Amino acid sequence: MAIERVREYLKKYKIEDRIQEFDVSSATVELAAKALGCNPERIAKTLSFQVDGQAILIVAAGDAKVDNAKYKAQFSAKAKMLTADEVEEKIGHKVGGVCPFGVNEGVTIYLDESLKRFETVFPACGSSNSAIELTIQELEDYSGYTSWIDVCKGWE
Repeated sequence: MAIERVREYLKKYKIEDRIQEFDVSSATVELAAKALGCNPERIAKTLSFQVDGQAILIVAAGDAKVDNAKYKAQFSAKAKMLTADEVEEKIGHKVGGVCPFGVNEGVTIYLDESLKRFETVFPACGSSNSAIELTIQELEDYSGYTSWIDVCKGWE
């Protein structure tokens, strides 16, 4: 189960006990916000794309949407999201629980600028009913991200 993989991954940072599990689904931004009792924009959604045959993850604020022009300028390619089957195969988590923790080898992780306006955010933890509250610094420290990028709109 992917949540166990994430729990194991977060053990090295001694924060696995901060994972929250819910009796309800947190598979979408809206459901996660409801389960957590927070504003939807503070949900750190993790989006799965393919660039030059490689899987990438972009962690963005819950109210942000990918801007195709910014994405193309960043990656020199059109935004192509992975299918649900591809996500599980290439990332290692199912849709609804995708997060930047405990992912398959070779997956590049980016953090979108839309997250920087918050003190803390809530990424998922590998299942459709889990999350963890992290400061932006903790998200940087624990996600294994490559760089900050600016590929989203609608949140400014």
